[in-house]
Amino acid sequence: GAPGRGRARRVAASVLRHDLPASLVVFLVAVPLSLGIALASGAPVAAGIIAAIVGGIVAGAVGGSVLQVSGPAAGLTVVMAGIIDQFGWAVTCAITVAAGAVQVLLGVSRVARAALAIAPAIVHGMLAGIGVTLVLGQLHIVLGGEPASSAVANLAALPGQVVAAHDAAALVGLLTVTVLLIWPRLPPPVSRIPGPLAAITLVTLLATATGMPVGTVELPTEVLTLGFVPLAPGDGGWFAFGVAVLTVALIASVESLLSAVAVDRMHTGARADLNRELVGQGTANMTSGALGGLPVTGVIVRSSTNVAAGARSRASAVLHGVWVLLFTVAFAGLVRSIPLAALAGLLVHVGVKLIDLHTLRRVRGHGDLPLYTVTLAGVVVADLLTGVLLGVGLSVLLTLRRTMWSGIHVVGQGGSSRVVIEGVLTFLSVPRLSSVLATVPGGRPVRLELVVDYLDHAAFECLSGWQQAHERGGGTVVVDEIGHPWYGRGKTHAPTVRRQEATRPVPRWLAPWSEWMAREHADDDGPGSVPGQRHGPIHRGASEFHRRTAPLLRPTLNRLATGTRPHTLFLTCSDARLVPNVLTTSGPDDLFTVRNVGNFVPAGAGDRSGDATGDAAGRPACPDDGSVGAAVEYAVVVLGVREIVVCGHSSCAAMTALLDGDGTELPALSGWLVHGHASLRRLRAGGTVPVDGREPDSAVDALALHNVLQQLDHLRADPVVHAAESRGALRLTGMYVDVGRARVCLLDPDTGEFVSAGVPAG
Repeated sequence: GAPGRGRARRVAASVLRHDLPASLVVFLVAVPLSLGIALASGAPVAAGIIAAIVGGIVAGAVGGSVLQVSGPAAGLTVVMAGIIDQFGWAVTCAITVAAGAVQVLLGVSRVARAALAIAPAIVHGMLAGIGVTLVLGQLHIVLGGEPASSAVANLAALPGQVVAAHDAAALVGLLTVTVLLIWPRLPPPVSRIPGPLAAITLVTLLATATGMPVGTVELPTEVLTLGFVPLAPGDGGWFAFGVAVLTVALIASVESLLSAVAVDRMHTGARADLNRELVGQGTANMTSGALGGLPVTGVIVRSSTNVAAGARSRASAVLHGVWVLLFTVAFAGLVRSIPLAALAGLLVHVGVKLIDLHTLRRVRGHGDLPLYTVTLAGVVVADLLTGVLLGVGLSVLLTLRRTMWSGIHVVGQGGSSRVVIEGVLTFLSVPRLSSVLATVPGGRPVRLELVVDYLDHAAFECLSGWQQAHERGGGTVVVDEIGHPWYGRGKTHAPTVRRQEATRPVPRWLAPWSEWMAREHADDDGPGSVPGQRHGPIHRGASEFHRRTAPLLRPTLNRLATGTRPHTLFLTCSDARLVPNVLTTSGPDDLFTVRNVGNFVPAGAGDRSGDATGDAAGRPACPDDGSVGAAVEYAVVVLGVREIVVCGHSSCAAMTALLDGDGTELPALSGWLVHGHASLRRLRAGGTVPVDGREPDSAVDALALHNVLQQLDHLRADPVVHAAESRGALRLTGMYVDVGRARVCLLDPDTGEFVSAGVPAG
């Protein structure tokens, strides 16, 4: 129908406008790279062209990544060179077909994401190792020589190659590298031409025009030799054949999946279906191997070029494969004129780019440099599979070490000891745990602090046995569990709790004292307490601060010891449920805090007179002692705060007393509440102050909201505040905390209503 035709026209227009130009750019990059990779792999040059065609058309049409471009990849050159040398070209094609079938099975089994479990440091180390191997081998060709059979031999022979006599091939290779280095620095529109295409074209024209005696690409007359390759192991046997198949399948899959994930980060379109991508890559490899081509993978160089060129759909990748096919058929003679040394220079440049120093710094920052180094060394010294296996093995060993070497240490404190255990505590940690506990002197008080994510039965038995033995020897052990009570549950023989079922503890700096220490200190004179001295919550809280928080805060507080520059004056109620630094996610030196019952700013506080009127019943008011006005003056004039926040809250006892007119038995409180009468009159004058578009739940909460607005008015009447606000140096903010919902709301000055923080008004 008409809608279908309209959609088809839009798709066609998008392809013509975006995908067609992008496909031409990718095609120009792909041709020289495909030729160079085939040369480095020791395969027929036509095999690289076939892989580029199949990768573009088949993987582009079937794969799960819309903008990824596939073809022969530098990441497989080393392993393919070894396979071709061991099995010969015909069997190598059969290996490619079988590897493709394995990839299809993996994709159908929906295990594609499992390949991403390989540590990124191993993958980057693998690519760097491939880059080093490529550079060491191709440098010999650039300098006019012949590469040896291994990277180590190439490295050993490189000094002699450098000082040897060089012929025209060396000039061609070095000129290619030079063009590749300077081309991106040229001004546009020249630099918009792909560097590899420019370098190969210029050097080929120079070599042809001057008649340089250099070796060139040998391309057979029939580039595409159709026909199916028989599945046979060759002389290596089925085991070696199977190892080669799994090696190619694993490396091609990992490289393709990582490339697809990287491409997803470059655009905002549809995300890649990784399982479908594996099926597409496997289908392309089966096709490429059957036609006599190299293995196919997703290639980040071509894919990033595709995205940068403005591609919008998979049509770009498919069209790029079509252009490679047409170019090879129509211009085979032009391909045969390309000097081999020029392709070697291109591969040296590609190899150097695989050794990404920015990635190396990032890997080092994550502490994974050993994985990167071992993988790189394994690829260079042995082969790619060995390097990856060494990296995976080291990764497993490091994981086991981190599990075994939990943070276990003893801290002596006078006549007592602290044993601090952090991390995961399992049977693997028991040997070290036992040795550390054995260093604790007998007969003294010990505090055992468990900050563990998991504690298994073997570790529990070790700790419990040591505790009993220590207490039999006259000592005391107080167990302080921070987090889920693994040890406590073990002592009560409670059912085993799986790690994923463990309750998530509230951090100690946020949770009420009763929620994190009541279990341990139900009896103030229990084990570990000082005889004759009762330790209340504040004492224990201060001790907790010294043990855990002080070491973290000491550098910050040391820096602040000589002065303070808070950015906000925070005026709020004395209610114990309000913790200003928690509500505002702030810390030391952020808030200059003033608290009083009802978060009042007494009217006329700015005149510092200390006078006050009586309440509605004629009782004398508690005079304003000027403390609020003094704090405001000091914060604005001396500290130079940029904001004043007045924070009220729900279920406020001061607002309840104002509404009830209660408090006669508390004369000081009754007198202080006089400062809230203006807010009470404001409420009774009518009108509501909405919170997130709703009316308050109760009259008490409605009064609390009006009270915030009234106190802001009192602040603006202060001459110091008025002057600072007038010159734009100060901002006044109203805040309301809905305690039951743990919701912080801010006053929108345009609408006069309170809106949850982070939620736009209206």
